[in-house]
Amino acid sequence: MSTASAPATRAADSLGRVGIWTGEFRSAERAEVQKAAAELDGLGFGAIWVPGGVGGDILGDMDRLLTAAPRAVIATGIVNVWKHEPAEIGTWWRGLPPERQARVMLGLGISHGPLIGESYGRPIETMAAYLDKLDAEGVAVERRCLAALGPKMLDLSRERSAGAHPYLTTPEHTRVARQRLGPDALLAPEQGVILETDAGRARQIARGALGLYMRLPNYVNNWRRLGFSEADVTGPSDGLLDALFAWGGLDRIAERVEAHLAAGANHVCLQVIDAAPRGGADLGALRQAWRELAKIL
Repeated sequence: MSTASAPATRAADSLGRVGIWTGEFRSAERAEVQKAAAELDGLGFGAIWVPGGVGGDILGDMDRLLTAAPRAVIATGIVNVWKHEPAEIGTWWRGLPPERQARVMLGLGISHGPLIGESYGRPIETMAAYLDKLDAEGVAVERRCLAALGPKMLDLSRERSAGAHPYLTTPEHTRVARQRLGPDALLAPEQGVILETDAGRARQIARGALGLYMRLPNYVNNWRRLGFSEADVTGPSDGLLDALFAWGGLDRIAERVEAHLAAGANHVCLQVIDAAPRGGADLGALRQAWRELAKIL
């Protein structure tokens, strides 16, 4: 069994303090994605994170982003282990030159029972077996991390990867995760941000973004572990929305980033949330938001 050690710290350092998480880089027109990725690279964000939960050509998208953004780390948030065989990942990894391997962070996730169906089960054992196969394929331990929320997956993150990439969590979860991971592992939480100063409007946007996730037990159970009540997680309450999404001006966003860093995060990846349907945001509007967020770097 492989374990992460000193290289995990170097992997964390390579990401920088703040990155951008965006699903639009998987769905927008390819030429527009390349231009937007190049701009993000120039703005100084340390990493660009893209989702892979639905499968598709995530590895081809990674290749294109590595070309378009020649300095940033290109990361997956996440590769769904039910959608991609380890041999596919290994073949791709071995085909990368060393300088590109050094700019990859493969976030891996176990997904959710309601999305996978009857074949879903035994998350820890399934992920451990997947990591065994990645080891056999030669995929570097320090260039992969796990979408870990609960204690057992956090333990596996510490033992078998660079660390953890939690999604839809809070600075309090970051504190708990750091205690579980120990001092050296990567901890790179995603943080949803809403550049809206009106509380009612911001919470309306947040509530719309949260709809799908409230049907996924991995997230709901994690919110319960963090102390949210049944009323909070079924509402969702304003308290839950405010804890999960940072909204307001740049000062409020910066405060939330600093809260994660103070709680033990190495890196915070910001996902701009707007009122558009999932995957339907205007890339031009997102680019303007990223320019604003670059001011807090």
